[in-house]
Amino acid sequence: MTRAPQAHLDALAKPQRSLGTLETLAVRLMTIQRRLDPVTRPRALVVFAGDHGVVAQGVSAWPSAVTGMMVATIAAGKATSSALAAAHGCDLRLVDAGTLGPPLAAPPQFYRDAGVARGTADLSQGPAMSGAQFAAAWAIGTGEAGEALDRGAVVLIAGEMGIGNTTPAACLTMLLAGAPLADAVGRGAGADDAVLIRKRDVVRDAVERALPRLAADPVAAIAAVAGFEIVAMAGFFAEGARRGATLLLDGYVATAAALIAERLSPGTAAMMIAGHRSAEPGHGAALAHLGLAPLLDWGMRLGEGSGALVALPLLDSAAALACDVALLADIGAARAD
Repeated sequence: MTRAPQAHLDALAKPQRSLGTLETLAVRLMTIQRRLDPVTRPRALVVFAGDHGVVAQGVSAWPSAVTGMMVATIAAGKATSSALAAAHGCDLRLVDAGTLGPPLAAPPQFYRDAGVARGTADLSQGPAMSGAQFAAAWAIGTGEAGEALDRGAVVLIAGEMGIGNTTPAACLTMLLAGAPLADAVGRGAGADDAVLIRKRDVVRDAVERALPRLAADPVAAIAAVAGFEIVAMAGFFAEGARRGATLLLDGYVATAAALIAERLSPGTAAMMIAGHRSAEPGHGAALAHLGLAPLLDWGMRLGEGSGALVALPLLDSAAALACDVALLADIGAARAD
């Protein structure tokens, strides 16, 4: 870059700093991409799906069977993520990282059955996955990021689908961001008070078992409380960052994956833009730990990459500002001293 991003914006044909947070976003985008003419197309969303053995403990208002139902709905182009991706010109790919349902009959360029296992083990009874399973899930994510970038994508979004996955997300937010239990554990997809109490107990106990291992063996500690789709997203983020992609971050579960990526591949968060802050109480703590300020705070908590997709046009606006507005010098204007 021949000049600093903010200096570039200040030289445009407008009052300095007159576009507020949009300029902050434009600076972030230019800094990540190391160019004054940032690009936001092509962009790609990969939705990773996985089931969680801990659902057997009554930590979710929904049964695990719903994961497969929603995966099929995404594949049919009728889910929220499908609709928003189509609306905003974002390619969508669906990857089964380990669900209980059967593989889908879907085009291979759209869907991949890469399941590590048929859902994770129950993290309340022992480790959610082995070290080998962690490595396999991570490799799923790195492979998907590489393929998306090889197809030309410059902005990457990771989404998830997995009933019960706010439980491992809460565990990871406590484990890696130091969030207190009351902040980390929320209602997920509509848990009532009884479910919330069970969920807090499960998360507290699982983190207490994992925490002593974190310093000496972070992979083992993380694997004890994570999910296949979450680890796949972490690998996706780490590889995307390594190859210079702009990473647009979704909600609580995706941010739990970002915590893993930053812990195991430091510097990944420097390539991230937080699309929104979820209604889940732990999301703010996770974002703060990563040093990210969310673009939107609309009370969303769906997942699937939906919040990031809603924020995607803001990246387009920031790029348009940086690329397409004339310089004051070009129109013959000068500011008074």
